[in-house]
Amino acid sequence: MRSNSVKLGAPRAPHRSLFKALGFIDEELERPLIGVVVAQSEIVPGHAHLGLIAKAASDGVREAGGVPVQFPVIGVCDGIAMGHVGMRYSLVTRELIADSVECMAMAHGFDALIFIPNCDKVVPGMLMASARLNIPSVFVSGGPMLAGRGAGGKTLTLTTMFEAVGAVGSGRMSEAELDELEERACPGCGSCSGMFTANSMNCVTEALGMALPFNGTAPAVHAERIRLAKKTGFLAMDVLKKNILPRSILTERAFLNALALDMAIGASTNTALHLPAIAGEAGVALGFEVFNAVSAATPNLCRLAPASDTPIEELHFAGGIPAVLKELSRKGLIDDAAPTVYGTLGDAIKAALNCNTAVIRPIDDPHSPTGGLAALWGNIAPEGCVVKQSAVAPSMLRHTGPARVFESEEAAFDAIMGGLIKPGDVIVIRYEGPRGGPGMKEMLGPTAALAGMGLDDKVALLTDGRFSGASKGAAIGHISPEAALGGPLALVREGDVIEIDIPARAIAARVDDAELLRRGAEWKAPPPKVVSGCLARYAERVGSAARGAVFE
Repeated sequence: MRSNSVKLGAPRAPHRSLFKALGFIDEELERPLIGVVVAQSEIVPGHAHLGLIAKAASDGVREAGGVPVQFPVIGVCDGIAMGHVGMRYSLVTRELIADSVECMAMAHGFDALIFIPNCDKVVPGMLMASARLNIPSVFVSGGPMLAGRGAGGKTLTLTTMFEAVGAVGSGRMSEAELDELEERACPGCGSCSGMFTANSMNCVTEALGMALPFNGTAPAVHAERIRLAKKTGFLAMDVLKKNILPRSILTERAFLNALALDMAIGASTNTALHLPAIAGEAGVALGFEVFNAVSAATPNLCRLAPASDTPIEELHFAGGIPAVLKELSRKGLIDDAAPTVYGTLGDAIKAALNCNTAVIRPIDDPHSPTGGLAALWGNIAPEGCVVKQSAVAPSMLRHTGPARVFESEEAAFDAIMGGLIKPGDVIVIRYEGPRGGPGMKEMLGPTAALAGMGLDDKVALLTDGRFSGASKGAAIGHISPEAALGGPLALVREGDVIEIDIPARAIAARVDDAELLRRGAEWKAPPPKVVSGCLARYAERVGSAARGAVFE
């Protein structure tokens, strides 16, 4: 056992004395030590209940003969951090989480790990850590929040609230109506109730094979979630006994399975940031070209919030991720022989049922023949950019319009709320990339304001930053290389005509190469926005969003 390095033999008597200071007894020190990595906190709704999940998982470990040992990691609530300086600190935590888990696991000699994440950067940060450490690991998330219910039973999600801000700004909604929505939109604990980034990543964890079926969809407040956590505790002991290592699961075939699921469920554009980062830790290359190849072959089967009013709980009741994978397997789009922490992916698919074909469309009757995400290239995005095409109005899949250029998210948001953006415009928000932000802020405020004003099917938005999974519309992010590094987005000027052709995977400014070269020669890098602290260190080391915004 790895834990013998901290507890076995006379030289480890001092170590054992410290364990006994914690209340351990000799019988426990003879058993495997299972680290339970839990992101519980009192500031993140998705994490407020994780103590209960950790207890259930720990109960499972103890009943299976192991000794559970809980330790915490940090986590940012992207919704609370949205729209102000706090959003600069969200993506940064992904690397901090991976590093802190590595530190704790290596320092204390755990034999295996149970990871309990839920929200946006915590899931990929923990997956990166599991691949990096390569010791037996299993995952169980905290599960999604139930949808809110408004007047007449209308489904409410966090997107509803952000879009309502735009509706109030344009006079389409009263402040009294806004107040009523505020009381109802988020009814309790769990990750926000659409196919936003947190739920996208928890579902993807199933397809990667690192969690039991229904990890991504069983509601946070249902007893099923507690049972799932207990089973995960037992599973951790089984994975340890069989010495199943993360890198034996996180192979190229696993990432192709994850991408196929991603395309089928219309997951967040942030998966295009996180999956390459996780794959890199596992020694697998995963570029935008792979995303497009899988998207071209994989139909989009689910249209969940924000692409519709359907919350993620309906996906669970329809059969969950196993049912989606089963549909994909009918066309050979999933490698069901891929190993998982509990067997093979085929074991999850075998018993799956599609109980609601309105929520999970049959493979022969998809919403669209191609997947939910698309990568685009062109003279303003030579390394590529990403859009959630399943959440784009058909009329905006091809669009040409004048650039409205802003040097920050805040400036663009003020212009939108001030009525300065007109139908046909192409909003450009730059210097918000991984290095320029720094931290690559999400842009839910601007996209939701446009939707609330009824402009999401009339206006496009381009950025070297990124978008919340709750964003919808022609929101094209991750433009690489970013403006702060002199990428061509920095050279776009007010009024330049921008052409977007999502089906053709193309994006460009109608500016000839010679003019771009001339502008490039005149360009000067702006001073850094942050010169001290973790953001400054992050900006010095972070790489391109096209490669997952990992440290290079």
